[in-house]
Amino acid sequence: MGLTAADVERFEASRQRLEAIGYRLLGSAAEAEDAVQETFLRWQAADVERIEVPEAWLTKVLTNLCLNQLGSARARRELYVGQWLPEPLLAGDPMLGPAETAEQRESVSYAVLTLMERLSPSERAVYVLREAFDYPHREIAAILDISEAASQQVLHRAKQHIAQGRPRVAVDAAEARRIVEEFLAAAISGRPESLVKLLTADAVSLGDGGGKVPARAKPFEGAAAVARFIWGLFRPAPAKRALAGDVIEIYVTTVNGEPGAVAIAGGRVFGVTHLQVTAEGIGLILNQVNPDKLERATERWARAADHGKPLLVTM
Repeated sequence: MGLTAADVERFEASRQRLEAIGYRLLGSAAEAEDAVQETFLRWQAADVERIEVPEAWLTKVLTNLCLNQLGSARARRELYVGQWLPEPLLAGDPMLGPAETAEQRESVSYAVLTLMERLSPSERAVYVLREAFDYPHREIAAILDISEAASQQVLHRAKQHIAQGRPRVAVDAAEARRIVEEFLAAAISGRPESLVKLLTADAVSLGDGGGKVPARAKPFEGAAAVARFIWGLFRPAPAKRALAGDVIEIYVTTVNGEPGAVAIAGGRVFGVTHLQVTAEGIGLILNQVNPDKLERATERWARAADHGKPLLVTM
């Protein structure tokens, strides 16, 4: 028996929430969309009249599909060329999901998504469902087929792992944006010493090129090394012109709910940078330049009406 229009409507009413869960679990918008589509196929094949709580059923199916995918993703990432970083989302993307609470905002921040790679699949699922979507442990236990006590223990472990990589003292969004703007101005100036002043002594920079755009596999560590790398990144070079064209426009924007930067070349997103800003300075720089992970950002950028004033950088 096929789905009725009402059955399809019930699924569509949950699609955005399912995609937001899938994105947090997988760190990939494309993979989240695939998981949601597979969930729809399972819904289509089910006897939906016997499903008492569709939202709970759909969440369970989606979560378990993502857990299975996370297991195989770990193996794939061992073969990944260079450093693996999540797919970034720009301001207004519906896949970012709810952002009413500090926990919800943190769960989708680019730095925390990167930190979640340290978690086991079950830890990641419990953390996302509890912190980002406020599911009670009773419902999480039913979704994952564990006890409530086990769910609470798993959340405790997950939060401990995440806490180990959090910034020491974060700053508010307005101050963070000001520091991002100052950072970009310093990078464009070509003076590494001005960048060093904005970085913490133990600053780290990571980049994901996916083997398609040059990106160092090992992180740059320490303020001096990071500053030299950033200076080189913004220095004109023939190789950059070959990759991006003659001019790259740099904008301060919002990346996964926090201030960051986006590089636009020929109307497409060429790179997205997240800066983890603390009261002591910029402690972490994450650069996503893998073109496969920037397609959604490019589409989002093209649909936006006003991007503000760019900083023009001739490469």
